[in-house]
Amino acid sequence: MKRPSWQSWLCIALLGCTCAHAQQPGSRALPPVSVKALGNPVEKSYRKMMEGALLFERMHAHAPQAPLRFKLLPRKPGTNMQDVDLEVIGRTFSYAVDVAPDRTFALARDPKALAEDAVVSPNRRQLSMTWRTDIRSPGVPDGMRRLGDLRLECLVGIESGLVSNSNAFTEMVSNLFRSPTGYCGRKDAKYLFFAERAIFSVTLVSADRREVLAMNRLYAEASDDPGLKADLPFCDCEVMLDRTYYLPLGDTDWPDDTLVQFDYMEDAPLAAQPPAQPFVPLGSTRQEVAAALGAANVITFDSGWEVWLYRGAATNASQTPPQERVVLFDASGLVRKVRVRA
Repeated sequence: MKRPSWQSWLCIALLGCTCAHAQQPGSRALPPVSVKALGNPVEKSYRKMMEGALLFERMHAHAPQAPLRFKLLPRKPGTNMQDVDLEVIGRTFSYAVDVAPDRTFALARDPKALAEDAVVSPNRRQLSMTWRTDIRSPGVPDGMRRLGDLRLECLVGIESGLVSNSNAFTEMVSNLFRSPTGYCGRKDAKYLFFAERAIFSVTLVSADRREVLAMNRLYAEASDDPGLKADLPFCDCEVMLDRTYYLPLGDTDWPDDTLVQFDYMEDAPLAAQPPAQPFVPLGSTRQEVAAALGAANVITFDSGWEVWLYRGAATNASQTPPQERVVLFDASGLVRKVRVRA
């Protein structure tokens, strides 16, 4: 029997974000029909989001200078993320929520919305979108995130209870993660984060210490899941697979000020990461790499780019076998980047 992969349940259940830093909304007494008419809207509980906001205030020490915002992301191919209309809808009122060009927004605490058990509802169908917290401290360099911000994103996300799938099995397993501090405090927490663009590698940097994340922490653990294609419909990473990563959130050896550095697929290689002597020449074809290195564990993305992974094989008999060798092919089938993780 195939072992259920974590994509089938974990990456869907651990979603969410909230915010309590926004202008006070002006309500209007309208029946809540504008979004519900779509059928199966992507709506979330306002009450749960406010519970997440309270947790944000209690755990703000992880990111003391950061505000709390909410972010909308695509989940299904072809989802239009432009001009999303977002509303808070109660029994006797509804009002619009401003969505910024980066698709983030904030929510104010509204006693009436709490009393009426309101929902936060965009004009998109169920499962077409997903949600995340967006917590960003000022002063973080471009192409990086701060680990404390991401720790807090996980905590608030779980507390907000924003599950993005209706699969019965995923809903059952998600009940295991009712404690955000318990889950996000694990070193092996598999809360999916999304980078801004497709990533080739992710590196933790703290003072003089650097560590490149292993491949099984990228791409929704695709390197270890031969059944990924079947799992993707149950994961909110379906159209963002090449942007996903997760972190050792509970590893206190990495302080909150640790920087998370991204090497994006289409950018030039980061100077500190590629080997001094690439084990395959840049510009090589897939056929040439296969002839030199043999069969690989291949991850193919919708963009046409591919990542080939080799584990536990040395480039020659005199070398200590590296743990991982990774080759990136662009859409034309040529080697764009390589890296070694020892």
